Amino acid sequence: MSPFTPTDDHGAAADSHDVIEVRGARENNLADISLDIPKRRLTVFTGVSGSGKSSLVFGTIAAESQRLINETYTAFVQSFMPSLGRPDVDALRNLSAAIVVDQERMGANSRSTVGTATDAQTMLRIVFSRIGTPHVGTSTAFSFNSAEGMCPGCEGLGRVSDVDVSQLVDTDLSLNEGAITVPNFNVDSWYWQNIAHSGYFDRDVKLKDYTPAQWEDFLHKPATKIKIGTMNTTYEGLLVKVRRLYLAKDRESMQPHIRAFVDRAVTFADCPACGGTRLNPAALGSKINGRNIADCAAMQISDLADFVRDIEDESVRPLIATLRDTLDSLVEIGLGYLSLDRESATLSGGEAQRVKMVRHLGSSLTDVTYVFDEPTVGLHPHDIERMNGLLLRLRDKGNTVLVVEHKPETIEIADHVVDLGPGAGSSGGRICFTGDVAGLRASDSLTGRHLDHRARLREKVRQPSGRLSITGARLHNLKDVSVDIPLGVLTVVTGVAGSGKSSLIHGSLPRLDDVAVVDQAPIRGSRRSNPATYSGLLDAIRTAFAKANGVKAALFSANSEGACPNCKGIGLVYTDLAMMAGVASVCEQCEGRRFTPEVLTHKLRGKDISEVLAMSVAEARDFFASGPARAVLDRLADVGLGYLGLGQPLTTLSGGERQRLKLAIRMAEKATTYVLDEPTTGLHLADVDQLLALLDRLVDDGNTVIVIEHHQAVMAHADWIIDLGPGAGHDGGRVVFTGTPADLVSEGDSLTARHLRTYLGRNQTSTGKR
Repeated sequence: MSPFTPTDDHGAAADSHDVIEVRGARENNLADISLDIPKRRLTVFTGVSGSGKSSLVFGTIAAESQRLINETYTAFVQSFMPSLGRPDVDALRNLSAAIVVDQERMGANSRSTVGTATDAQTMLRIVFSRIGTPHVGTSTAFSFNSAEGMCPGCEGLGRVSDVDVSQLVDTDLSLNEGAITVPNFNVDSWYWQNIAHSGYFDRDVKLKDYTPAQWEDFLHKPATKIKIGTMNTTYEGLLVKVRRLYLAKDRESMQPHIRAFVDRAVTFADCPACGGTRLNPAALGSKINGRNIADCAAMQISDLADFVRDIEDESVRPLIATLRDTLDSLVEIGLGYLSLDRESATLSGGEAQRVKMVRHLGSSLTDVTYVFDEPTVGLHPHDIERMNGLLLRLRDKGNTVLVVEHKPETIEIADHVVDLGPGAGSSGGRICFTGDVAGLRASDSLTGRHLDHRARLREKVRQPSGRLSITGARLHNLKDVSVDIPLGVLTVVTGVAGSGKSSLIHGSLPRLDDVAVVDQAPIRGSRRSNPATYSGLLDAIRTAFAKANGVKAALFSANSEGACPNCKGIGLVYTDLAMMAGVASVCEQCEGRRFTPEVLTHKLRGKDISEVLAMSVAEARDFFASGPARAVLDRLADVGLGYLGLGQPLTTLSGGERQRLKLAIRMAEKATTYVLDEPTTGLHLADVDQLLALLDRLVDDGNTVIVIEHHQAVMAHADWIIDLGPGAGHDGGRVVFTGTPADLVSEGDSLTARHLRTYLGRNQTSTGKR
């Protein structure tokens, strides 16, 4: 018998690895929990925001799987990988390789498109290189990222820039007076000296008095060897240098102040040489059935799938089949309205997650753990049905699928549910229920009680105080849309993904006065930034500490005088381990408290500043019973962030948490019109009621609230609905209904109307009351 022939005992041992065993998980707020998660099943993790779902799924299971895989590489290879610390857990057994499909944006490189990210563009290039006429060459001849295929005029970017010289200089000033207004060109800087001491100009003459020859040299002179004192260097005109330093770089990779300058000074237009297609004339001249590769990349993916189906050539048949499967998957996942030439950086978090998902649908891998973070984000109920089907397909291939989710439609397809809670932050982190959906529904957990909860239509809608008119909107796929938005009420703008909702609202309203747009975009800031600093709460806290102790307020800033000198007020020390991955360890001097021992001797009602910053918003509300700090804390609690730690780094917040934090701040500004984009993202079913109460309060205070939303509870609660569609991409871009939710349910025939009718129909047997 071969030594590798399995015996019955060995087989039994192999078959016993059918659950992921988690023992003693304590990451973040997890309360030393232990549980078994079935493998090759679909498990949904539920619970209120901050209950510990992400800490368990992402911070413990996925993190340890990825860390263990990284450890199999050599130290040299690991040096190029991100540092992954071991999660705080006693034991994790039977892990398989984890693939995290999250909502992180897909990078800011303008050379990355939907086509390059999914390999569809690569397959299309090979097809054109084989059967395109006239024949051009290899597939790289059709790539805008290779010298062989890119347009020489724009180097494959599709855009060329023109510079507004008035944004570079003030011609009423001389060089010595600071005539150059470009960042990093201030008087006496190296760049300034290179120009001022070049010998071409009088530093005291105003730029407006330069001769035509001097002006030409000042702006356009090409790189020329010069001598400044004893040093040999190169002079180049200001415009030449600015183009080299700033315009040749990707905008999204720039520092914020440089990006702001570029936005002011530079106008971008389609490259006249290639018409924005990014490719050279040879690549554009080769065609299949009358279309070149740029035509194909610009087509809506659903149309491109039909075009590819009509290509009949035996030499590329297997490749066409693979390309068709990829395009069909994009359509099936609800992204048929995109085009392959759409830049990856312009995708929303939900769109980015679904594009990543397509990569895995065609994979031959099995017994992999796929981890999803709210895959229904940005999806209309019609699209959620298709997303559910894809999750089940991944499971049926023999994979373990772990999903953090709040939507009942996705919870209901789960094989297994893990419900965390009962509350958030220190009140959460415990297992409230594990089992099947029927067991969850019968349980007394918060999720179980709300699973069949349905919002009802308003008995009486509020009457508008006026109208805000949008006329002739044509951004992206909008088809000359004109619509009135009622003032002084709650309006919900809905429609399937890609129907034109964001184009209509974000493309028309932000330019108006008194409009506060509250989105989920990342908050710019370092690891030093936290809710206390971002909301202005820290100022009130520092003032209270200074007043109570008779010292300067600056002492109580971890970014100023009071910072621990060892860790510079971060609380962590980052150590470079040369060829091994660097590690972050808690600062030994301040023990992670971020402040000097002297600062920590100053108390406010028995607490030092580090203890206050360790509080959650809810705990801090009890501590600050009144005053400016309490006003800020009340707003944070109103938007459902009572569980958030005051000192929690902003980099750890989800998109929904970022949006609610911004809303809390904007509420203090007394705007008259609030625009919110999917505010239910990341909210538990029980928290949606609190959000609806907050939206009501904003309206009752005399504001107009416009919400772009798919959640049926928010639709039902609205005073007015604007429904776009009927489909996505060029099949959308029209207003298919405006009116009250009651009228939509009784008279509408759109996808939204049908799903809202179904949702409200269940209300008759619902256990939830509204």
